[in-house]
Amino acid sequence: MANKKVSSKTHTQKQLDDYANQHNPNNKAYKARIANDKMTKKVSPNHSAKREAKKWAEFEKEYGVMYPLDPMCYSNPYDFD
Repeated sequence: MANKKVSSKTHTQKQLDDYANQHNPNNKAYKARIANDKMTKKVSPNHSAKREAKKWAEFEKEYGVMYPLDPMCYSNPYDFD
């Protein structure tokens, strides 16, 4: 995993033990840390927007457009006078 070392000159024995527990795959503190990392991992807004657009494109490809595209919604209404 990580090759980071913790010095006993700058940390207490309790801190060293906690670090070791969080990096030992056989320890419940390690499993809790991994589960917490998965739950709190954030997805960038740009990535989620791309995923949403792709999902809508697949939906429309499979089922077609579910609503009529009204030109008044997407243009200047004064152009139709």
